[in-house]
Order: sequence, then structure tokens, then C-alpha cells
Amino acid sequence: MPDGPGPRSARAVIFLGPPGAGKGTQAKAVASRFGLAHISTGDMFRDHMSRNTLLGEQAKRFVQSGGLVPDEVVLGMVGDRISQPDCQAGFVLDGFPRTRRQAEALAETLRARSCEQPLVIYFAVDADQLLRRLTGRRTCKVGGEIYNIYDLPPKVPGRCDNDGGELFQRPDDREEVIRERLSQYEAQTRPLVDYYRERGLLVEVNAMGSQAEVTERVLQVLGRTG
Repeated sequence: MPDGPGPRSARAVIFLGPPGAGKGTQAKAVASRFGLAHISTGDMFRDHMSRNTLLGEQAKRFVQSGGLVPDEVVLGMVGDRISQPDCQAGFVLDGFPRTRRQAEALAETLRARSCEQPLVIYFAVDADQLLRRLTGRRTCKVGGEIYNIYDLPPKVPGRCDNDGGELFQRPDDREEVIRERLSQYEAQTRPLVDYYRERGLLVEVNAMGSQAEVTERVLQVLGRTG
């Protein structure tokens, strides 16, 4: 993959892995390193809902009720997003697809836009490490910085190093919730690993270790496949 813009057609890089594998953090690092767009489904939802687009209004009904946003709405947002100018050099998909059906629909969307076949990076982490990462995660109420009370603690317990903001634990980072999220992942999203592996599109990366170590492994994969 090139250092910046310039490929003849855009290529999607898809990050797969369980909750807590570090996909979001790595997606931002890779997007910045290669001059690619970082596409997060959560960011897309918030953008469309804030602008009151038709897709945003459709998504809002499901988000507010706690339901899953239908595939056609999510795919509509993805299609709209990858048509933007900043995606011409390629883009990193973070949090999508989540199911085989979404993966098949995404493949059609990419073909329709003459994009190259995606490169899929699977972040492999053991279950004990995932629990440690997620139950220890704390987020700053002011700036959104993320810490981990076990592996990346703040200098002052409960306070952000940057702005002194209070650190809090997200409701979905409680152990009982995490175990349910991991169970859902195994049932719905894990089959995507086999789906992409069968098509020769998947590369597995060891996501154990420091953030910098994992980033280096991802960059090595992208360098080999560019």
C-alpha cells in the first residue's frame, strides 16, 4: 500500500476482531499513516443523525429504541461515505461489516464503485486479555481520552492526564455485559473470519502486546500487500 494518495482505484481495508481487540485505535493509526479515510459506523450514524438526513432519520428510530439498524440503512451510509473525495485513495472500515450478509452486500457496493477487493486484517486476542482490556477501560468525560487502570493508568487515579476530567467506566464495559458482547461476536461476526479467509483476503495479526507493537505488525502487513 502506498504512503499516500495515488492508487488507480480505492481499496478498502477491513478490520475484524472481537470487542476490545483495538480495531478503532489501530484504524486511526493506519488511516493517518497512509492518508486513508477512517470510516467508523458509529461516526457515520452520528453524522447522519446530526444532519437529519433521510438515512439518519431512519437510523435514529432504531438507535433510540436500542434495536439494530437494518443492513440497508447501514449500507446506504457506507455507500454514501465511500463516494466522498477523501476515500479516493482508499479507506479503513472499522466496525463494518458485522455479518456475512453485510459482507456480501459490501462486496457488491465495492464492485459497483470499481474498488479493489478488500484487504481484511483480523486482530487475534485471547479472551482473558479482552476482559482485562475492557473491564479496565476508563474514558475521560471531557476530552474522551481512554485509559486502562491495569495497563495504561492515569497519573492521578480517576483523573485525565490532559485536562483533569473525571474518568468513567462505560456501562457496556462491565464484565457481565462484555461476556454477552463476546458471545454475540462469536455467533454473528466470527463467521466473517472464515468467509474472508476462504476468499484469500484475510491476514491474521497478533493483537497481543502494546499499541505500538500491534501498529507495527499491521503496518508490516500493509507494506507486504501494497
